[in-house]
Parts: sequence; C-alpha cells; structure tokens
Amino acid sequence: MGEASGSSKVAKGSAIIFIGNIIFRVGGYVYRFLMASLLGPAAYGIFGLTTPFQGIFQVLSAAGLPPAIAKYVSEYNVLDEEDLARQTVFTALKIMVFLGFFFGLVMVFVAAPIITNYYHKPEALLPLQAVGLITPFSVIVGAFRGAFQGVYKMEYILYTRAIEQIFMILFATALVILGLSTFGAVLGSALGFAASAASAVYIFKRYMGKYIPPANPDFKFTLDQELNLAKRLIFFSIPITITALAEMGIYSICTLIMGGFLAASAIGYFIAADPISRLPLIVSSSLATTILPASSEAYALKDQLLLEKYVNASYKYGMFFVIPMCVGIAIFAKEIMGLVYFTNAAYMNGAMSLAILVIGMTFYSIYTISGSIVQGIGNPRIPMYLLIFGCIITLGLGWYLIPKYGIEGGALATTIASFLMMIPMFLLQFRLTKTHAPYAFLTKVTIASLIMTIPSFFLPNNSIGLIIGLIICPIVYMIAIVALRTLSHDDVVGFRRFTTKLGPIRKYVNKLLDIIDRYSS
Repeated sequence: MGEASGSSKVAKGSAIIFIGNIIFRVGGYVYRFLMASLLGPAAYGIFGLTTPFQGIFQVLSAAGLPPAIAKYVSEYNVLDEEDLARQTVFTALKIMVFLGFFFGLVMVFVAAPIITNYYHKPEALLPLQAVGLITPFSVIVGAFRGAFQGVYKMEYILYTRAIEQIFMILFATALVILGLSTFGAVLGSALGFAASAASAVYIFKRYMGKYIPPANPDFKFTLDQELNLAKRLIFFSIPITITALAEMGIYSICTLIMGGFLAASAIGYFIAADPISRLPLIVSSSLATTILPASSEAYALKDQLLLEKYVNASYKYGMFFVIPMCVGIAIFAKEIMGLVYFTNAAYMNGAMSLAILVIGMTFYSIYTISGSIVQGIGNPRIPMYLLIFGCIITLGLGWYLIPKYGIEGGALATTIASFLMMIPMFLLQFRLTKTHAPYAFLTKVTIASLIMTIPSFFLPNNSIGLIIGLIICPIVYMIAIVALRTLSHDDVVGFRRFTTKLGPIRKYVNKLLDIIDRYSS
C-alpha cells in the first residue's frame, strides 16, 4: 500500500511539474516576445547580456541547496523527525539569505561596474545592477520550493512560479512602457521574484503545518548541531551547483563573449533566436526525466532485456520528434523569426544563427537522454564532467569564432560543443549499460527528415510558405517514415500508449499508426 502510495505521489508530482513546465515555457516566450517588441534589438541585446548574470548569481546564491532541502525534508519526514525537517528548511534559508544578500551586493557594487567597463556599454550598468536586486528574493523562493518538493506538494511550487511569472510580465511590461527601457525590464523581474517570495512565505505558514508541524517547545538544536547540518547540506549541494553552472554555461558563454565584441543590436538578434532553438528540448528533457528512474530500476534488478527496451525506447520516442523538429526549424528559420517577431522585421537577421543553434539542439537532446540514463545507473559525475568539458570548448571556440563571424560564430561554437559532448556520452552510455545503439532507426529518421525538407524549396519565403510547410512537411515525413520501414510493430505499440492522452485527436492518430503498422511490417 505504501509503495503504491509513493508511486502515486511521484506520478502526480511529475505530471504537475511537466504540465507546469510547458505552461511556464509558453509564458517565458510571451515575456521574451513582449520585451523584444517593446525594447527593440539594441535594448533587447543589453537585456540579453543581463540574463546570464541573473542565472549565474541565482545559482551561486542558492548554492544548490533547494534539492538538498527536498532530500533531507523528505527523509526526516519519513523518519517522523518533523523538528529536524523544519530545522533543515530554516538552516538552509539562513545560508541562502546570507549568500543572496552577499552576491546581490557584489553584483551591484563590484561586478556590474567591471562588466560594464569591459563591454564598453555604459547603458548596461543600471540593468546589471538591477540583477543584484533579484538574488535575495530568488533564494527565499528556492528554499521554500525545496521544502514543498520534500513533502511532494508540487502544486505549491506551481503556485509560486505562476505568481513569479505573472507579476514579472506585468511589472516588466509596465516599467518598459513607462520609459525605463532595459532597466525596467530587469527591475520587473526583481519585482516578480519579490511577489513569488511573499507567496512562498505565506503558503509555508498557512498550509505546510500539517506536513511540517510547528516546532516542538522541547526541541533543542545547538550551534554545533546546526553547523554540522549546514555542512551536510553544502557538501550535498556542491556537485549540483557545479552542474547547474556548467549547463548554464553551454547556453550563456557565447552571449557573454558577444558583449565584448559585437554591437548590442546584433546580440539582440541572437537572444531572439536562442529560445526558439530550444523548443525541441521540451521533448528530450521530458524523456530524460522519465528515463532516469526507469533505467535505474532496470539496472538495479539486473534485467538486461528491460534495460535494453528502456534505452532504445528513449531514443526512438525522442528522436522521432526531435530530429524533424530541428531540421524543420532550421529550414524555415527566416520565416519563423519573421512570424514570431512580426512587430520588428529586423529580428529576421537572427535567422542564420537560429538555423545553426537548432541543429546543435539535436546533439544536445541526444546528450540529455544519454546523460539521464548514465545518471540512472549510478554514474552522476560523468555528465557533470562532460558539461564542464563542453563549457571549455564553447569558451575557446566562441572566443575565436565570434570576432570573425559574429552571432553565427557564437551559434556555431555552441553547436560544435554540443556535438563534442554528445559523442562520448552517447558511446559511453551504451558501453556502461551493455545495450545496443539503434543506429538503423536514427539513420532512417534523419533521412526521412531530410526528405521532408524537399517541399520547402518550392514554397514562398514568407509566412504563407511557412504555414503551407507546416501542413505539407509532416505528411511528407510520415510517408518517408513508412517507405523506409522505420518503425517496427513493437515501436507502433509503444507510440500507441501515448495516444490515451491526446483527447479528441486520439482516433485520428491511431488511424495513422494503423497505416504505419500495416505498411511498415
């Protein structure tokens, strides 16, 4: 009964977070579109230079502690040690608040002036200083979200994220319209985090009492005990912090390098293209989240057949969608940029960088799936080392290519680094799991995706051509998939399991799968 209940909690929590991620990714695109439209390429480029520093200082301030909070709160609750669970939250919160204020002050008074001087962009000073206002609020939110995760109350995380995003969009839009430009956009983000922090404190006080009861008056916790707890939390969080910074570096290093070599408007074009290129990661990151516990279970049971099935399924289900998505975005990059940023045609200058970046996301998607499998079988350090390696490669290539080729050079550096990370991770994963790579399947999907692009050469280079392409190209892709006999009967059965969640279009998808099954077998 307890095991079933635990599985139910995990399933429910994963579903809530998955739905939330999709909703907030859409919200993130709305936010970026509004800022790009209201600011224009040059100011949006300055805004883009601040976003990596937002992430870096948030990670440093949080010190990887939210997952540590979730882990220890969960463990102490299972052991009926509610006082220690509560103490974990408050000890971590003390560390994070101290670091938040410390790094906030460093950003405002030290880092922002140095960065502005290095970039020779004085208009970046105030926005960068505003980043320092975000960190104290973001760490408070992070601490309480860790507590919510520890007791499986994922909906509370969802509420705080919703408040953060809604207020961020409202405040940033209002402040930019009032004439505060990039400073207003970043200040709006700070106010969004402040509102989210207030909501997290309220939810914790109002609703968390039954999960983490109020402190027992007889509970004593000495300074030495608290220092030992703090030490455990910090040591647990160090690899998480390194991994988070390295993963952020893959996306952000080239943007940071651009600040010293390129005009703000060029950076704006790159920043506009970047989030569109990451759309395929919705598929791969969702699969990565699922495959980690599945591969862990099969590996623990020493069930090689089951492990082989999980590994192959993860690549097949992922790449069946990711490869054509990446190829399609690359082919229609200019039309997509024109449609998404219809308020300012200048953003179409980022089309070539989008085409290059999205190819890199194919490689990064394979890396993500492979990394999750390797983590699932008990090797979490390998993905971390490869991420650090990827950051070093991105830094070296970016420093060389950006001055020569501009934003396209930055996109190429990111794509090459993603490829060089993917190859060893992909091969190591099959060696460690003793499974076989589905090379034939991946080759056929790639060929089908390339065949899918043929109609694009005969379509007009505008929004109408894009809309027609969105209708015709998937049909051509499916015909090519059938003609190449890409999917086996077992693959079709696996895909059919997902149709239960497709609502009214389920019967049409099943008919399509029937056709594929009939002609592929």
